[in-house]
Amino acid sequence: MFHTRPATLADSALIAEHRQRMFADSGQGDDAVRATVRANFEPWVRPRLESGEYTGWIVELDGRPIAGAGIWWMQWPPHFLDPVPLRPYLLNVFVDPAHRGHGLARKLVELAIEAARSRGCRILSLHASRMGKPIYEKMGFSGTTEMMLHL
Repeated sequence: MFHTRPATLADSALIAEHRQRMFADSGQGDDAVRATVRANFEPWVRPRLESGEYTGWIVELDGRPIAGAGIWWMQWPPHFLDPVPLRPYLLNVFVDPAHRGHGLARKLVELAIEAARSRGCRILSLHASRMGKPIYEKMGFSGTTEMMLHL
C-alpha cells in the first residue's frame, strides 16, 4: 500500500537524488551535470526545508521511498493575477519508473495544488518536462508568456 508523508529535513539527500533521477529520466543534461546538480541541490534544499520555504511529500511503499514532489514558496511581487506576495513553484515531481502508472504523480500534484490554495495563492507554477507536460495539461495547467535568456 502506498503511504504519503510530508518531507522532512532528513529527506534532503533523497530529494536531491530524486531531482537527479528526474533529469536523467527526461534526458536533460549529461551525467556530470546531473551529478553537480545533485551535489549542489542538497545544501540548497536543506535550509529551505528547515525554514518551511520548501515543503514536500514523499510516497513510500513498504517503507521505501518511491516518489516525491515539493513546493518552493518564493517571495513574489503581488500583481493582478495573484495579489498574494508568494508564488508556489512545483518542482521535483518524481516517480520511480517501476511504480509509474498508478496515479502517484497526479496525487502529488493534487497535494501541491491544495497546499497552494490553503495559503490563498491563485497561481501554482512549474517547469514541465515533455514527460510531465501531458499530466499537467490534464490537470488544467497551461502555458504562459514566460521567456528566458540563457546567459
